[in-house]
Amino acid sequence: MARDVTLRQLSTEGGGDQRRRLRSTLYYVTAMGVLVGGLSYAAVPLYRIFCQAYAYGGTTQGHDAEKVLTMKKVKDREITIRFNADTSSSMTWSFRPQQRQIKVQPGETALAFYTATNPTDRPIDGIATYNVVPFEAGAYFNKIQCFCFEEQRLNAKEQVDMPVFFYIDPEFDEDPHMENVNEITLSYTFFEAKDSIKMPVPSFAVR
Repeated sequence: MARDVTLRQLSTEGGGDQRRRLRSTLYYVTAMGVLVGGLSYAAVPLYRIFCQAYAYGGTTQGHDAEKVLTMKKVKDREITIRFNADTSSSMTWSFRPQQRQIKVQPGETALAFYTATNPTDRPIDGIATYNVVPFEAGAYFNKIQCFCFEEQRLNAKEQVDMPVFFYIDPEFDEDPHMENVNEITLSYTFFEAKDSIKMPVPSFAVR
Protein backbone atom coordinates (compact mmCIF):
# COMPACT_ATOMS: atom_id res chain seq x y z
CA MET A 1 0.00 0.00 0.00
CA ALA A 2 2.81 2.41 0.91
CA ARG A 3 4.48 1.53 -2.37
CA ASP A 4 1.33 2.46 -4.34
CA VAL A 5 1.10 5.82 -2.54
CA THR A 6 4.74 6.56 -3.31
CA LEU A 7 4.27 5.77 -7.01
CA ARG A 8 1.21 8.05 -7.20
CA GLN A 9 3.15 10.85 -5.51
CA LEU A 10 6.03 10.49 -7.95
CA SER A 11 3.61 10.45 -10.87
CA THR A 12 1.89 13.62 -9.60
CA GLU A 13 5.18 15.38 -8.95
CA GLY A 14 6.49 14.37 -12.38
CA GLY A 15 3.38 15.75 -14.02
CA GLY A 16 3.82 19.02 -12.14
CA ASP A 17 7.41 19.31 -13.32
CA GLN A 18 6.32 18.60 -16.87
CA ARG A 19 3.63 21.31 -16.71
CA ARG A 20 6.13 23.80 -15.31
CA ARG A 21 8.58 23.01 -18.09
CA LEU A 22 5.80 23.39 -20.67
CA ARG A 23 4.81 26.79 -19.23
CA SER A 24 8.44 27.91 -19.24
CA THR A 25 8.78 26.87 -22.87
CA LEU A 26 5.61 28.76 -23.82
CA TYR A 27 6.84 31.89 -22.02
CA TYR A 28 10.17 31.62 -23.79
CA VAL A 29 8.58 31.19 -27.24
CA THR A 30 6.20 34.11 -26.60
CA ALA A 31 9.04 36.36 -25.45
CA MET A 32 11.10 35.48 -28.51
CA GLY A 33 8.14 36.25 -30.76
CA VAL A 34 7.72 39.69 -29.19
CA LEU A 35 11.47 40.34 -29.47
CA VAL A 36 11.63 39.32 -33.13
CA GLY A 37 8.59 41.43 -33.94
CA GLY A 38 10.10 44.45 -32.22
CA LEU A 39 13.41 44.03 -34.01
CA SER A 40 11.68 43.77 -37.38
CA TYR A 41 9.97 47.12 -36.76
CA ALA A 42 13.26 48.65 -35.63
CA ALA A 43 15.29 47.26 -38.53
CA VAL A 44 15.16 50.38 -40.69
CA PRO A 45 16.33 52.91 -38.07
CA LEU A 46 18.96 50.48 -36.79
CA TYR A 47 20.17 49.97 -40.37
CA ARG A 48 20.45 53.72 -40.76
CA ILE A 49 22.39 54.27 -37.55
CA PHE A 50 24.90 51.47 -38.13
CA CYS A 51 25.42 51.66 -41.87
CA GLN A 52 25.61 55.43 -42.24
CA ALA A 53 27.99 55.70 -39.32
CA TYR A 54 30.40 53.17 -40.80
CA ALA A 55 29.60 53.19 -44.56
CA TYR A 56 28.91 49.47 -44.23
CA GLY A 57 27.34 47.25 -46.87
CA GLY A 58 27.39 49.77 -49.67
CA THR A 59 25.64 52.55 -47.77
CA THR A 60 26.41 55.88 -49.40
CA GLN A 61 28.05 58.85 -47.74
CA GLY A 62 26.64 62.30 -47.05
CA HIS A 63 28.02 65.20 -49.04
CA ASP A 64 30.53 67.89 -48.19
CA ALA A 65 29.01 71.19 -49.38
CA GLU A 66 32.39 72.86 -49.80
CA LYS A 67 33.73 69.95 -51.79
CA VAL A 68 30.75 70.04 -54.15
CA LEU A 69 31.62 73.66 -55.02
CA THR A 70 35.34 73.06 -55.60
CA MET A 71 35.67 69.53 -56.96
CA LYS A 72 36.71 68.95 -60.57
CA LYS A 73 35.44 66.31 -62.94
CA VAL A 74 37.68 63.43 -63.95
CA LYS A 75 37.08 63.83 -67.67
CA ASP A 76 38.79 60.66 -68.82
CA ARG A 77 36.74 58.35 -66.54
CA GLU A 78 33.10 57.48 -67.15
CA ILE A 79 30.93 55.40 -64.86
CA THR A 80 27.55 53.86 -65.61
CA ILE A 81 25.10 54.25 -62.73
CA ARG A 82 22.30 51.69 -62.82
CA PHE A 83 19.11 52.13 -60.79
CA ASN A 84 17.11 49.42 -59.06
CA ALA A 85 13.85 49.54 -57.08
CA ASP A 86 12.32 46.96 -54.73
CA THR A 87 9.58 46.79 -52.11
CA SER A 88 9.23 44.54 -49.08
CA SER A 89 6.70 41.71 -49.21
CA SER A 90 4.23 43.67 -47.06
CA MET A 91 4.52 46.94 -49.01
CA THR A 92 1.74 47.44 -51.59
CA TRP A 93 3.25 50.45 -53.36
CA SER A 94 4.42 50.33 -56.94
CA PHE A 95 7.98 51.62 -57.01
CA ARG A 96 10.32 52.01 -60.00
CA PRO A 97 13.21 54.11 -61.33
CA GLN A 98 12.35 56.55 -64.13
CA GLN A 99 15.67 55.78 -65.84
CA ARG A 100 17.48 52.48 -65.99
CA GLN A 101 20.94 54.01 -66.13
CA ILE A 102 22.91 57.21 -66.64
CA LYS A 103 26.59 57.91 -67.29
CA VAL A 104 28.56 60.22 -65.00
CA GLN A 105 32.15 61.24 -64.40
CA PRO A 106 33.72 61.37 -60.93
CA GLY A 107 33.32 64.90 -59.60
CA GLU A 108 30.14 65.52 -61.61
CA THR A 109 26.73 66.01 -59.97
CA ALA A 110 23.80 64.08 -61.39
CA LEU A 111 20.04 63.93 -60.88
CA ALA A 112 17.83 60.85 -61.15
CA PHE A 113 14.20 60.14 -60.29
CA TYR A 114 12.15 57.28 -58.87
CA THR A 115 8.36 57.04 -59.02
CA ALA A 116 6.20 55.63 -56.23
CA THR A 117 2.47 54.91 -56.55
CA ASN A 118 -0.04 53.90 -53.91
CA PRO A 119 -2.66 51.82 -55.78
CA THR A 120 -4.77 51.16 -52.68
CA ASP A 121 -7.79 53.02 -51.27
CA ARG A 122 -6.03 54.03 -48.05
CA PRO A 123 -3.03 56.23 -47.18
CA ILE A 124 0.22 54.34 -46.60
CA ASP A 125 3.46 55.55 -45.01
CA GLY A 126 6.65 54.18 -46.48
CA ILE A 127 10.34 54.39 -45.63
CA ALA A 128 13.25 53.45 -47.88
CA THR A 129 16.70 51.99 -47.33
CA TYR A 130 19.40 52.01 -49.98
CA ASN A 131 22.81 50.67 -50.89
CA VAL A 132 25.23 50.50 -53.79
CA VAL A 133 26.99 47.60 -55.50
CA PRO A 134 29.89 47.01 -55.47
CA PHE A 135 29.87 47.67 -51.73
CA GLU A 136 33.31 49.28 -51.76
CA ALA A 137 32.00 52.05 -54.02
CA GLY A 138 29.67 53.22 -51.24
CA ALA A 139 32.49 55.27 -49.74
CA TYR A 140 32.61 57.39 -52.92
CA PHE A 141 28.89 57.63 -53.69
CA ASN A 142 27.72 60.89 -52.13
CA LYS A 143 24.08 61.91 -51.93
CA ILE A 144 23.20 65.59 -51.88
CA GLN A 145 19.46 64.98 -51.74
CA CYS A 146 17.47 61.77 -51.52
CA PHE A 147 14.30 60.31 -50.03
CA CYS A 148 15.99 57.59 -47.99
CA PHE A 149 15.25 56.98 -44.31
CA GLU A 150 12.49 59.59 -44.24
CA GLU A 151 8.84 58.61 -43.97
CA GLN A 152 6.82 59.29 -47.11
CA ARG A 153 3.02 59.30 -47.00
CA LEU A 154 1.09 58.53 -50.17
CA ASN A 155 -2.64 59.00 -50.08
CA ALA A 156 -5.02 56.65 -51.87
CA LYS A 157 -4.14 56.40 -55.59
CA GLU A 158 -1.42 59.05 -55.21
CA GLN A 159 1.76 59.03 -57.30
CA VAL A 160 4.93 61.01 -56.62
CA ASP A 161 8.33 61.52 -58.24
CA MET A 162 11.28 61.24 -55.86
CA PRO A 163 14.63 62.86 -56.77
CA VAL A 164 18.11 61.57 -56.04
CA PHE A 165 20.83 64.21 -56.42
CA PHE A 166 24.33 62.74 -56.09
CA TYR A 167 27.94 62.65 -57.22
CA ILE A 168 30.87 60.24 -57.30
CA ASP A 169 33.80 61.57 -55.30
CA PRO A 170 36.78 62.36 -57.59
CA GLU A 171 38.96 60.31 -55.25
CA PHE A 172 37.18 57.28 -56.71
CA ASP A 173 39.58 57.54 -59.66
CA GLU A 174 42.62 57.42 -57.37
CA ASP A 175 41.64 54.24 -55.54
CA PRO A 176 43.39 51.21 -57.07
CA HIS A 177 40.55 48.99 -55.84
CA MET A 178 38.17 50.98 -58.08
CA GLU A 179 40.37 50.73 -61.15
CA ASN A 180 38.18 48.17 -62.91
CA VAL A 181 34.85 49.39 -61.55
CA ASN A 182 32.96 51.01 -64.40
CA GLU A 183 29.40 50.27 -63.23
CA ILE A 184 27.66 51.06 -59.95
CA THR A 185 24.13 49.97 -59.05
CA LEU A 186 22.07 52.15 -56.73
CA SER A 187 19.25 50.17 -55.10
CA TYR A 188 16.33 51.40 -53.00
CA THR A 189 13.89 49.22 -51.08
CA PHE A 190 10.65 50.62 -49.65
CA PHE A 191 9.08 49.23 -46.48
CA GLU A 192 5.78 50.13 -44.90
CA ALA A 193 6.57 52.45 -42.00
CA LYS A 194 5.53 51.38 -38.50
CA ASP A 195 4.30 53.88 -35.91
CA SER A 196 5.04 51.61 -32.96
CA ILE A 197 8.73 52.49 -32.76
CA LYS A 198 10.25 55.95 -33.14
CA MET A 199 14.02 55.90 -32.71
CA PRO A 200 16.13 59.06 -32.53
CA VAL A 201 19.13 59.20 -34.85
CA PRO A 202 22.38 60.20 -33.11
CA SER A 203 24.35 63.13 -34.51
CA PHE A 204 27.24 60.96 -35.72
CA ALA A 205 24.88 59.10 -38.07
CA VAL A 206 23.51 62.27 -39.72
CA ARG A 207 25.43 63.42 -42.76
